[in-house]
Order: sequence, then structure tokens, then C-alpha cells
Amino acid sequence: MRGTPGVGQAWARAAAGALFARFALGAATAAAQSTLEDSPPAEFRILPYSGLTPYCADPNILARIVSDFAAREAWYWNSPLAIVNFEGVAEAGVRNNGLSYIPRRYCRGRALFNDGVGREVVYNIGEGLGFIGAGPGVTWCIVGLDPNHAFSPHCRAAGP
Repeated sequence: MRGTPGVGQAWARAAAGALFARFALGAATAAAQSTLEDSPPAEFRILPYSGLTPYCADPNILARIVSDFAAREAWYWNSPLAIVNFEGVAEAGVRNNGLSYIPRRYCRGRALFNDGVGREVVYNIGEGLGFIGAGPGVTWCIVGLDPNHAFSPHCRAAGP
């Protein structure tokens, strides 16, 4: 019965596999951490980036959200719903993903709609993400008005 593995041998193989996996994971984590620390900011790697993005309450950014929301509601959802005003717009973070990524400013606020309801709006402003890379790009989501769940849950994918 020498060729048949017993319980002790099976346990030893499982323990050896677990130890190998633990050390492999530790080495991969250390390599990834040194890569993150060694990555230069996006401004040093890609010339067009300056690291500057418009502020959350910039009228041009808010106007873009209003017009994009109205166009989406009218064309895609066939709805007359529109944003009337914003209140409590505040910054939720800047470059939360790290310095080596595209510079982004994360924002939150409350949008008041023509149906009399106020809803939370979550958006981020990315440098050089506008049409064909010209100007800032805005990715926005209205909590409760994400019918195709593009940013689910609760617009988390649009925020920091």
C-alpha cells in the first residue's frame, strides 16, 4: 500500500500548496506596491496633462450636466424631466485613484428637478476627457435615475 496516499500525505500536500500560494501572493503584492510607488505622476508621463481640473461648482461643468441629462431623458427615455438647479455641490476627492492616473476631481451635490424632487448627483471631472480630448470630460449619475444601472449601486461607479 505504499503507492496509495493516506490522510497524512493529502494533508501535507494541501499545507504545502497553501504555503506556496501565501508566498506567491506576498511576492506579487510587494511587486505591485513597488510599481505603484515608482509610477510617476501623469503630468510627467503624458505631456498634455497639467493636473488641473475645473472645480465642482464651475458653471460650465454644471451646465454640461444639465444639457446632457435633458438630452438623454428626451431622446432615450422620452421623458420631460429636467434639472432646474443645483445646491450643496461639494468636492468628494481629487485624484483618489493615484497620481499616475488621469487627473480627476470627484464631486457630489443635490440636483433640483422640474418635478419638485431633489436627488443626489455624483460626478467626476477628468482632464482631457472632453470631445476628442479637448477640455475636461464629465461623467455624471443621478441617484435613483440610473434605469439601466450603468453606475450601480447608487451611482458608486461615478464617484471616488
